[in-house]
Amino acid sequence: MSLALSRLRDFATRYTAAWCSGNPESVAAFFSPNGSLKINDSAPCVGRAALAEAARGFMTSFPDMQVIFDDLKQNGSRVEYHWTLIGTNAGPGGTGKKVRITGHEEWIFGPDGLIEHSLGHFDAAEYARQLAHGF
Repeated sequence: MSLALSRLRDFATRYTAAWCSGNPESVAAFFSPNGSLKINDSAPCVGRAALAEAARGFMTSFPDMQVIFDDLKQNGSRVEYHWTLIGTNAGPGGTGKKVRITGHEEWIFGPDGLIEHSLGHFDAAEYARQLAHGF
C-alpha cells in the first residue's frame, strides 16, 4: 500500500469515528472551512456550520447510529469512501425502524488536506422503504 493510500485510509478511519462520535462538529472538522457536502439530489451543505447541522440531523434521527468504513478507492483526483450506516430511526418523529444502508462519498481534497467537496450517494428509495418497514 502506498504511503498516500495509507494516509487516506487513516483519514477515512478517523472520519468514520467522527460520524460515530455523536459530535457533529467533529465531522465538520474533516472539511475545509468552506467545504461542501451534497447528498444525492439535495442542495449542498456549504461551510462547517452547515456541515455540522447535516451531521447533527443524522445523529438526532439515529441516536444509536453506527457508520462502518467499508472501502476506499482512488479514482483520479477523487477518492471514493464507501460506508454502511446502521441505526434505529428513534429520534423525534422517528419511525422506530432499524435501517442498514450502504453508500459512498466522492471526495475532492483542498490544499489544506481536508475535504473540499464531497458528493454523497445512497439508494434513497431503499432508505425510504427501510424507514417505513425496517430491514
